Amino acid sequence: MEGLQEFLARHGGKLVGSVLGLFFGWLVLTRGFLAAVFLFICLAAGYWLGKRLDEQEGLNALWRLLFPPR
Repeated sequence: MEGLQEFLARHGGKLVGSVLGLFFGWLVLTRGFLAAVFLFICLAAGYWLGKRLDEQEGLNALWRLLFPPR
């Protein structure tokens, strides 16, 4: 178990990047480039929104960020 943690600490970014690249390539081959790009934009937006909610900023702060008062 300790060896796995050390491996992930040393090479985690390369592993995640490789898996994401493989997934993106598979999407491009099966769905097309624009569909794959659209999916990644949706994933990034969902991650960003979820991160803001996890950081206890709440929906009110998110609403004010998306629609600032005039």
